[in-house]
Amino acid sequence: MPRSRRPRREPARDDSIERLIAGWKRTETRRGAEWTVQPVSAAQAQKSYRCPGCGRDVEPGVAHVVAWRADGVLGDQADLAARRHWHQACWKIG
Repeated sequence: MPRSRRPRREPARDDSIERLIAGWKRTETRRGAEWTVQPVSAAQAQKSYRCPGCGRDVEPGVAHVVAWRADGVLGDQADLAARRHWHQACWKIG
């Protein structure tokens, strides 16, 4: 069967690239506060962080979540600067 010579159409690039870069961030409500939560895959986890839930290190290569206040009074930049890396289980129970 001969191949088609029609050029292939590129997929729509609305916000799909932004969603991939953002890592599917979502907003959650915890203890009456709004939080922005972004998962980090094991492949993306390149540095060690201290988990505020258990006080132990989130080692490189361990999937985890990054969370920051979405409704802070000091503004978005201050909230983003105060983000913390949590073990997934610590975030769920915290």
